[in-house]
Amino acid sequence: MIRYLNDPNTEIQIKAILHPYINQWFFSRFKTFTQSQLFAVFPIHCRQNILVSSPTGSGKTLTAFLSILNELISSSEIGILEDKVYCVYVSPLKALGADVLVNLINPLNEIETIAHRKLGIRIAVRTGDTTPAEKSRMLKHTPHILITTPESLAIMLNSPKFKEKLNSIQWVIVDEVHALAENKRGVHLSLTLERLQRLSPGITRVGLSATIAPLEEVAQYLVGYEGDMPRDCLIVDVQFLKSMELQVVSPVKNLIEADYLHLHSRMYELIHELVQQHKTTLIFTNTRSGTERVVHNLKEKFPTIYTDETVAAHHGSLGKEPRFKTEQELREGKLRAVVSSTSLELGIDIGFIDLVLCLGSPKSVARLLQRCGRAGHQLHSTVKGRIIVMDRDDLVECSLLLKSALEKKIDKIHLPKNALDVLAQQVYGIAINEIIPINELFLLIKKSYCYHTLTWADFFEVIKYLSGQYVSLEERHVYARIWYDEATGNIGKKGKMARIIYMTNIGTIPEETYVTVKVGEQVVGMIDEGFLEKLKPGDVFVLGGSVYMFKFARGMTAQVSASVNRPPTVPRWFSEMLPLSFDLAMEIGRFRRLVDEKFAAKYSREKLLGFIHEFLKVDDNSAESIYEYFYEQYNFSKVPSDKRVVVESYSDRGRNYVIFHTLLGRRVNDCLSRALAFVIGRSQHRDVEVGISDNGFYLSSEHTFNPLRAFELVKQENFQGVLEQSIERSEVLQRRFRHCAARALMILREYMGRKKNVGRMQVNSRILFNAVKRISNDFPILKEARREVLDDLMDAEHAQQIVAGVTSGEISVVEVNTALPSPFALGLIMEGYSDIIKIEDKQEFLKRMHELIMAKIALKEGKEKAREKQKAFSYQSLWEEMHLKQEDAKD
Repeated sequence: MIRYLNDPNTEIQIKAILHPYINQWFFSRFKTFTQSQLFAVFPIHCRQNILVSSPTGSGKTLTAFLSILNELISSSEIGILEDKVYCVYVSPLKALGADVLVNLINPLNEIETIAHRKLGIRIAVRTGDTTPAEKSRMLKHTPHILITTPESLAIMLNSPKFKEKLNSIQWVIVDEVHALAENKRGVHLSLTLERLQRLSPGITRVGLSATIAPLEEVAQYLVGYEGDMPRDCLIVDVQFLKSMELQVVSPVKNLIEADYLHLHSRMYELIHELVQQHKTTLIFTNTRSGTERVVHNLKEKFPTIYTDETVAAHHGSLGKEPRFKTEQELREGKLRAVVSSTSLELGIDIGFIDLVLCLGSPKSVARLLQRCGRAGHQLHSTVKGRIIVMDRDDLVECSLLLKSALEKKIDKIHLPKNALDVLAQQVYGIAINEIIPINELFLLIKKSYCYHTLTWADFFEVIKYLSGQYVSLEERHVYARIWYDEATGNIGKKGKMARIIYMTNIGTIPEETYVTVKVGEQVVGMIDEGFLEKLKPGDVFVLGGSVYMFKFARGMTAQVSASVNRPPTVPRWFSEMLPLSFDLAMEIGRFRRLVDEKFAAKYSREKLLGFIHEFLKVDDNSAESIYEYFYEQYNFSKVPSDKRVVVESYSDRGRNYVIFHTLLGRRVNDCLSRALAFVIGRSQHRDVEVGISDNGFYLSSEHTFNPLRAFELVKQENFQGVLEQSIERSEVLQRRFRHCAARALMILREYMGRKKNVGRMQVNSRILFNAVKRISNDFPILKEARREVLDDLMDAEHAQQIVAGVTSGEISVVEVNTALPSPFALGLIMEGYSDIIKIEDKQEFLKRMHELIMAKIALKEGKEKAREKQKAFSYQSLWEEMHLKQEDAKD
């Protein structure tokens, strides 16, 4: 049974269960127990499964270890401390594990000083960086607390000697649960925990998380099932005890009319002012390129203040040494500012941060709280964060983001289920360890929350693949990994090298690299693989200042054509962008609906401004900007919302554009746009270009097409089937098939000491892709690749929900013909252009488009001056001017 703990223990009750040494040490360091400690220390002591969700810096790690250290010290004192692993601590990051090691060894040393003797408690880290000598030492002197990563834990379960040390573990701690549960590393870990529990039936599971929802589902993920019922788990939620000082700030009063140079200059002045007002500031951008740009510009604009000694960048593309150096200098208080993409969101110890700046929207409430929680890392300090917005879409989004954070509305994470590639890898690992009856194996797998709904049919298809029943795959060098005896129902490993193959190919993180871009035989540059998988034939992008159209990819080469007279449909930084969460998108849609209703009810300007103030708790400038933005959209077109999809049509230079205002997040819009484009291609015989963003998507073609008729067809058909057909020949499916094939050991990353490069793996996977399609369209690894694309990468579930809403009439679809894009559409239209025109030209273009929109609104209201303005401006001339600037930029 999953249940919340509502009543904490008293300080006296906690003191009563702790050893005198622990009590003396604790109160020499801290005044009192934290809320999470009052709630969780006693249940952990009583061997109860528990999930602790509390802010960064609230003492979660010590909460988890206090009872465990207490047990080890008590055992040591009475001479019953055994030579075995008592506790396994699992962290998603090696750096976090290293922090925990230091944070355990130091208190133990201090407690030994109090005890006036060595207690003999051993703590060790075992990861991919651990040397053979250190591993050998662990066999002789087994650590009582073992710190590791999900992958290393799985390897240890298959290590013939070390797994014997894991047969009576009492606790397993999973830190930063939210960072694991939402991806395939978490799926892999969930099965590893079931395998560990099979070895050590008495394990108590402890989960630690900063910000997460839904807590009940995450608790089920943590503890799994026993039969048809979830195992018992307590939930401690002390999420919002810290005081928060969060604000949305804009560098200028008017975001649309400010020229770029002024806006850009004011943004860096604002960053500088905020950094100087605080001791140490952590600045988050949403892309790695943005991180580098901010560091460079701070050094350029303020060269005497920001140098290599005072400001640094931190992101995943940097090497281990520079990242470690930055983390160490942060701890020592040497840096005034550090700029990061997402790499410092997790709980690595980086010392005292007194301000967090987010440049642009973090895209989810959980991510905002995770980032801002890095400030005020101490227990009773205030969480201080600022979000700097640079356009009106960001202003609205971030204002709703802050409102949701303060109202405790955390967006729900998506937990992958029934991943057949991870299942294949883990079944292989189990078969290497022992001969096991297939029914017993199936029941073991279904104990994991991620596989509780797994069908026998899907499970047995994986067994058939692993046991070599698809003989034709041997021609492609895919051999049986296990044997399956139908008579006895047992399975076991096949081949002498099984253990080596498994241990050198374990894991779920895919190998990625750069792809060569060619026009014919001429190399024009490189793009990263994550960007390539977003491309569809006909998509236009910029590389090295020139515009190219994607044709197809073979292996690690992308073929493009150079003569393109169309704006880009996919910006180069698209693959790095964080997607807007669906729950936050719904909140923004609801706010749009409320404002639209008040315009329709003829609210006065003052009354509507009062509503915006009250609803969003924003300052005067922000309220004015939001009011003007909605006023323009309402009077120019229609206001889209959570209950209304607005479809706008217009023409530009011989192409027909249809914009769908679906503020649902990029993952949902990817599904809807692909389904519509596929249906239009099939029923109206039109090739349509697609562009997507969090706020909507557009379809365009040189020929006329009927988008609403296509929407009707999508409503009538099996939406899931349409989606699957729409990705069948896509680059993204073929790339994801390679990832799944590598996880399922169809393609080996390493064999007999030789590592296979990604290019060779991609060539092999393309051949395998066609081979398995000939076997069955539902071959398990192909089926998994489709599931990963539609459920994990995209969001088919919520897309289906929207289509169902339109079908039932709960969501209306309204078509509007406009001569130019409406105010809400400008961001989507400009996204592709950001690669080929200078940012200052983009800002100028938006400014002049705004003037043109205002002129048309005024014209509607019958104002004569507007007629003169309308004659002086034309949408077509503005586009032409921008296209000329593109050509100038190329020259």
